[in-house]
Amino acid sequence: MTTQEAKRKLTAILNADVKGYSRLMGEDEEGTVRTLNAYKEVMTGLIQHHRGRVVDAPGDNVLAEFNSLVDAVKCAVEIQKELKTRNAELPENRKMEFRIGVNLGDVIEDGDRIFGDGLNIAARLESLSEAGGICISGTAFDQVKNKLNLGYKYLGEQTVKNILEPVRVYRVLMEPEAAGKVLGEKKNKPRQWQKTAFIVVSILIVLIAAVAIWGLYFRITPTLETTSKENMPLPLPDKPSIAVLPFTNMSKDSQQEYFSDGLTEEIINGLAKVPQVFVIARNSTFSYKGKTVDIKQVGKELGVQYVMEGSVRREGNRLRITAQLIDATAGRHVFSERYDRELKDIFATQDEITIKVLTALQVALTEGEYARFKAKGVSNVEAYFKLLEAWDVFQQINKENNARVRKLAEEALSLEPGSSRAYAIIAMTHFWDFWVDPAKSPDESIAQGIKMAEKAITLDKDNSYAHGVLAMLYVNNEEYDKAVEEAEVAASLDNGALTNLGSTLMHACRFMEAISVLQKALRLNPLRPHSSCLMNLANSYRLIGQYDQSVEYSKKLLQNQPDHLIGNIGLTATYSMMGRMEDARKQAAEVLRINPKFSLERYAQRIRYKNPVYKESALDALRNAGLT
Repeated sequence: MTTQEAKRKLTAILNADVKGYSRLMGEDEEGTVRTLNAYKEVMTGLIQHHRGRVVDAPGDNVLAEFNSLVDAVKCAVEIQKELKTRNAELPENRKMEFRIGVNLGDVIEDGDRIFGDGLNIAARLESLSEAGGICISGTAFDQVKNKLNLGYKYLGEQTVKNILEPVRVYRVLMEPEAAGKVLGEKKNKPRQWQKTAFIVVSILIVLIAAVAIWGLYFRITPTLETTSKENMPLPLPDKPSIAVLPFTNMSKDSQQEYFSDGLTEEIINGLAKVPQVFVIARNSTFSYKGKTVDIKQVGKELGVQYVMEGSVRREGNRLRITAQLIDATAGRHVFSERYDRELKDIFATQDEITIKVLTALQVALTEGEYARFKAKGVSNVEAYFKLLEAWDVFQQINKENNARVRKLAEEALSLEPGSSRAYAIIAMTHFWDFWVDPAKSPDESIAQGIKMAEKAITLDKDNSYAHGVLAMLYVNNEEYDKAVEEAEVAASLDNGALTNLGSTLMHACRFMEAISVLQKALRLNPLRPHSSCLMNLANSYRLIGQYDQSVEYSKKLLQNQPDHLIGNIGLTATYSMMGRMEDARKQAAEVLRINPKFSLERYAQRIRYKNPVYKESALDALRNAGLT
């Protein structure tokens, strides 16, 4: 969405979040999810009753907007009262208490989504609230203080990340005896106010004069054009955020393209292992490959503060790498470095660049994080190049490419027998054999894949990719609890594994959790979401009966990949379940166009859901659409 297309509006924002959600999940995951879903239904009903709209509800969070601030605050009060009644029936350690923040703010509207500083302030207010309590901003207080039978306690001015001015905060007092009271406010005496104003005006005059003199007599170094944070189409995360653009291959040999791409991915992967950093995924950043880019525009489109770019030149055994980090919102270069190294030093150089970025972002690594960050899974340079080439081939999956990848990984393994990464890639080829090579025994493919993935983890327990591959293999083997366990390990080691976790949760029939995780993965990859992410979002929404959302994500997938077989099958099933039989039959024809030999029987042998009811409903829908 461009700035010209941006539609702005003033709205009342309600942000709610569960206090101690991680503890509740750790003690009783299934019970917590049941309670959360029940409480969300209650909250949704009350929001709609007060003429509000739920904008988003990922994980343990609920975000809603109202045309009326009075309605928003009244709704927040009723939510807390209703949940308090429900919590009274639960043991103390199982009570689920929400914190709520309410703000009146200017936001950007993009379809059904809203963005902007107004949301950041509401989130900050929520974090300042007590469990079961409500905090509102000063702008909200000014509008409702005389319109509701409530009391308020002034908590002072609070800083909000990425907001220049402190925000006045008030706690809502819901007790009847507090009605009409405002506690904690202190008024400046008139003389003190006048004195303060005089000092402020004097300082401003001095500053304006100083700037004028500087502009007349000194040369001002030009900076990059800045990006206004409130105009960002996507809200900035609450931690350092970065996009690493594909490094340009400056070598004479165009065949070395995978090397520059590999360097980019290594830096992305290294940063993604650090939970304190928000890192845009490869798919989205590589959409800029080969293009002349406007760094400010990249920051806006991806919703990040920092953008990194660079180049690689390889000549024989020598490397020259340039890297620069830019603050896209402030319009300044954070650093620009050149690394002249020998090829054998490539691993140390990758670490050096990544550590340089983390230092610039003021991110401190714990000892355990540093050890995980340094674990590469390969140390032999020739083996490393084999695996880079394998990964490059892996970007287009088919039977022939899968065999080529395995051969390259096996060659890497012969050069470095202890390579965890090589074993993990081989395990992945066995996973794909299950899907793309009908000549291979499915059971044998799964067994060999699990063996290779377990070997990779034995060599490097922090190899998130190996844990993720093992999770998918466990799904194929219908061991769903083991699959979720491995996928959670992968996601804890690397944010890039969220799509894998969401997919695993979907197959385990934990659809609401899957949607929450996959929406987070979608934010990490806003321009080119991974096909698996869109496909499993579509499947999850279909299987909970939210067909319109399922169609939306299916179409997003097929827009860029019209020949995606599984995506077309999923959309066929969705249309059939919706009763849109003409559309279902047209989509079934697309399935047969892509694969004229499509067999529902063979597809049924590979479809996986923990609850067989969902499998049968999907197969019935496909039969009704005419597939056999």
